Amino acid sequence: MINSAPQGQSPDGVTQNSATIPAEHRPGKAAPDPRHAAALDFLFRRLNYERTASMPYRTHDPKLVRMRSLLEHLGDPHGGLPVIHVAGTKGKGSTSAMLAAMLNAAGYRTGLYSSPHLERVEERFVVGGRECTGDELVEMVDRLRPAVETMERDASRRGARRIGPTFFELTTALAWLYFKRCEAELAVVEVGMGGRLDSTNICRPIACVITSISLDHTRQLGGTTALIAREKAGILKPGVPVISGVAAGPPRQVIEEVARQQGCPLRTLGVDFDFRYRRPAAHAAGRALSRPRMDYHPSPSAPGRGAMTDISLNLLGRHQAANAAVALATLEALVPHGWAVSEAAARTGLARVRLPARIELVRDDPPIVLDGAHNAASIEALLDVLGESFPDPRRRLLVFGTTQGKDIPGMLRLLLPRFDQVIFTRYVGNPRAADPHQLARLAREILAERKRRADQFAPLVCDEPAAAWQAARRLATPDHLVCITGSFFLAGEMRPMLISDAPVP
Repeated sequence: MINSAPQGQSPDGVTQNSATIPAEHRPGKAAPDPRHAAALDFLFRRLNYERTASMPYRTHDPKLVRMRSLLEHLGDPHGGLPVIHVAGTKGKGSTSAMLAAMLNAAGYRTGLYSSPHLERVEERFVVGGRECTGDELVEMVDRLRPAVETMERDASRRGARRIGPTFFELTTALAWLYFKRCEAELAVVEVGMGGRLDSTNICRPIACVITSISLDHTRQLGGTTALIAREKAGILKPGVPVISGVAAGPPRQVIEEVARQQGCPLRTLGVDFDFRYRRPAAHAAGRALSRPRMDYHPSPSAPGRGAMTDISLNLLGRHQAANAAVALATLEALVPHGWAVSEAAARTGLARVRLPARIELVRDDPPIVLDGAHNAASIEALLDVLGESFPDPRRRLLVFGTTQGKDIPGMLRLLLPRFDQVIFTRYVGNPRAADPHQLARLAREILAERKRRADQFAPLVCDEPAAAWQAARRLATPDHLVCITGSFFLAGEMRPMLISDAPVP
């Protein structure tokens, strides 16, 4: 079993409605500052599609009227700020963090807006590598409040179907306020979902990035990768350079078509730049997991940078090397705009960037890997890294919880053959969580399809993350690898439990 002190009790006093309450609001947390609590209440009382069972994205509706109106009420804080706008099914968070880290290492005061957060709303707003503080959030929400209340009164007068700004629209506005407050010189802005109708798509980019295209949010974005690519290509602006990690198939053709229509210079992975990945040595007891390395090869005609060899990465996996290549190609597109990042700064940024819950080795004895993978493509990337870094014959224990509407059968068909034991659970701070009992039933059906005996693989069910962690601690021996995955929401609720008494150095 995992040798650690008893964990804190799971939040008590949870009522039937508590699933709608973010983790930072639930009972059992330390009493917050009243002004900070009021600011969080103000944000989370708004319609929050991150925490509702349905996430509408009306592909026929070309408007971002409400977002533009909110920013107008605030004096257009986004005006004049150069932006690198990053979309993609997976990899957009990592690529955004890499870009911000390299630009910061070059001495530029760089803003970074990302979503969702793991533990604190303030994680979404970063300038110069420093997260927004609770006090800063309170002050910005106080500035936001009159504009929101005015818009809500106006929406109410217009009819019952009208709503005021949503939670994501408010956090997007807060990002612009924070960038202006901290005098950011430029910003890296990650799309929330899709692209064309995303609240971030009111920015004025100097470069647009599309990291990858795969099937996710199909109810909102479309049931094919080509339809999804078209929604994500909606961030492209006339004449603005585009850097794409989408290297093949209909999605690449869609991006090329939209780039031609918009007159956008386009650089594509595998055509205009490429990389070579070198995997790290496998994990071993008593030895820290080594870093992967990569070489970067730009097009001979690319401005401002030659090939870079033996780059040290701080994130595991070949997919992260692909993200790093896209980020490096993006820096090349910034050179004509006067943003120069030296090779030394680029190397420093890539070696320093940290992203919790992106194949994160949280603890080391036994190794515990936390990852927010929530679609089949991300699960494949996770399994590739586990295979190269933690090879058999180590026993494997999976803790899995995910979200309604995801490709759950696709994820489980990838995961189940690679683990000896599974614990199904659910995150409790969001009603979108899939029922762990239904997950277990589906797993048994998949095992039956594969003619694997149930007594060889009996899934466990725990209704809360704290109980799942306790079960994992009981089952895991020093010979185990424990992997926790399926959702960023699950990762956000479980990460404090994992690091509370024995963080990895």
